Amino acid sequence: MTYRFGVIGPMPSVQHIMQIADTLHEDVVFVPLVYNHPHEIPELMEQHRHGLKGWFFSGPIPLAIARPHLKEHELAVYCKPAGSALYKGMIEMMLAHGITDEPYSVDMIRSEDLDLTESLGELGVSLDPQRIHIFDGWEDPMEIVNFHLELWKADKSKAALTCMHFVYSELQKHGMPAYRLTITRQDIRQAAQLLIQQARSSYFKETQIGMQMIEADLLGHNSRGGRYSVQHAELNMQQRILKLCEQVDGMMVHNGVGSYQIVSTRGAIERELGRVGQLIGQMELEMDVQISVGIGYGNTAFTASDHSMRALQHARHNRQRLLVIVQDNGDIREMDRDEGEWGYASRSLDAELLELLNSVNISARTYRKIEALTRHMKWDGFTTVQLAQHLSMTIRNAQRIMSSLCQIGLAEVEGEEQQAVRGRPRKIYRLRVNR
Repeated sequence: MTYRFGVIGPMPSVQHIMQIADTLHEDVVFVPLVYNHPHEIPELMEQHRHGLKGWFFSGPIPLAIARPHLKEHELAVYCKPAGSALYKGMIEMMLAHGITDEPYSVDMIRSEDLDLTESLGELGVSLDPQRIHIFDGWEDPMEIVNFHLELWKADKSKAALTCMHFVYSELQKHGMPAYRLTITRQDIRQAAQLLIQQARSSYFKETQIGMQMIEADLLGHNSRGGRYSVQHAELNMQQRILKLCEQVDGMMVHNGVGSYQIVSTRGAIERELGRVGQLIGQMELEMDVQISVGIGYGNTAFTASDHSMRALQHARHNRQRLLVIVQDNGDIREMDRDEGEWGYASRSLDAELLELLNSVNISARTYRKIEALTRHMKWDGFTTVQLAQHLSMTIRNAQRIMSSLCQIGLAEVEGEEQQAVRGRPRKIYRLRVNR
């Protein structure tokens, strides 16, 4: 397998990295991505991230800028400036300008200030705090440029030692002596090796066995719906689980009424976790049944199965969690229900709302289900036919509910929809209050 990584940095740094990185491994490809100004980094990532396993940043500054734009599955390392880079920059500055006791200004990113300060201390160098600028990754580079220039023009600094290529170039344009904290060959080699190790470890994890246990109490929730209600619910659930199985390229096993197991890989399951959560929430809403989901990972089928059963038992006892995952090392991850998708609250602590709903004999659960459905479907208006179809209820029941909600002011009729065939126009409803 070949891994592809994007190398992000200014031209000199990228060229330096490419000279070293390309000689490391035959199964690794590094793609040079050069920026002129740090603010170009997010766009550069968006344009080139397809087909890349991760990113190799030339230093902590481009990584700090890129961090909010990194995807969860993307790997990222940077060349950490070591003390040798500081020593190299200071020696160049002293040899070129004969600076020994004369003042000079230094900038450093906050994440690295401790290491660089310790390196200065080991050299026996103490800098005036007024000539040190510690900045965060998102700071405007021109502010750093101005920091150095103001000191230089006021004759409080003879030269600048900077960790940013853009600052170095701008200071040179103004004629100020400037020197960079450049990365060494050892820094590059260590960062590249770390990235490659992370990629191989990630591939190993992605190919681990993953099992999903999905369980719904169909017998308990459909016992009053007629002799065929459980079978209809089972077919409905089976069809949806089968679609999920296709998405994760897995194998479905039916373990009994309302109980299913999907066998796939960890990587495929992780990529589809969002869809799993949405599907389970939708099934709970439409079928009016609580569903427990346990996911387990492992190096063997036995371990993955054992972990998925542990996760399912945990999910049964904690209905507030949509998904429970037991990792290969036994650690547990829990995913909360997402109210922005198909989640809804089965209880309400709003006393005023409960009093209104009780007056027309409508449960808080039913109202929350309708509220969640309209939010998910982005309905500005809806008919009782649409409501009945999505919530698996009769049209007569949907009409009763909406009429009652209008009566207590939680909904209103905002129009009518003329039917294509003969008959009364259908009323179009809208919820008035999102509580």
